[in-house]
Amino acid sequence: MVKSYIQKTRIENRLPVAREGLPFIIAGLIIILLLFFHGVIYIATLMGLMTLFTIYFFRDPDRTGNAGEGAILSPADGTIIDIRQLEDTDNLMGEPAMKISIFMSVFNVHVNRIPFKGKISKINYNSGKFFNASFDKASEQNERNSITLDTENGQRIVFVQIAGLIARRIVCWVEVGDAVEAGQRFGLIRFGSRVDVYLPAGARVNVRLRQKVKSGNTVIGYLP
Repeated sequence: MVKSYIQKTRIENRLPVAREGLPFIIAGLIIILLLFFHGVIYIATLMGLMTLFTIYFFRDPDRTGNAGEGAILSPADGTIIDIRQLEDTDNLMGEPAMKISIFMSVFNVHVNRIPFKGKISKINYNSGKFFNASFDKASEQNERNSITLDTENGQRIVFVQIAGLIARRIVCWVEVGDAVEAGQRFGLIRFGSRVDVYLPAGARVNVRLRQKVKSGNTVIGYLP
């Protein structure tokens, strides 16, 4: 079971920041006011800078990607760190697949988005370690939450939220059975992490290594 499911009414956030960030932001503002009240200006200023970064980290901009027929949108902001063809069946797809890995630094938007229209057929949470998310072993050994999406034409896409070195919380806002749209928000990870995407073996990749991508905007591939 995933650590924390958020009600489906909260999938489409109307705030400029993710609601999971509000407790940190409010706490920071209260501490700043108390420090100023007691005349501790230097520390209050430092706390103000930290609070501004917290607001920046939890930002949740609107995205309106215009994907074409068969286009698969990036589920995360970040950098493409791995693209590989998996020939065997020992992977989350259970069949030969194409895997694309996206590394999210603390400076990226951390709200994740659905890559393709379909229905959520499986969600599987695994506790694990907290290696640097850019390492290959993070895919198999770190805390992670895998989501399987069945498309309307019977194909499958699996995308995995993976906790990083300092990320200690994976949040998922969808449930099994949900009908979802491409670009719809489905979760977030705190603070610095990774998302792996598994596509059918015949999928055409539309990105390259080290390319910067944006969730809900960048087309990372096309279904066969």
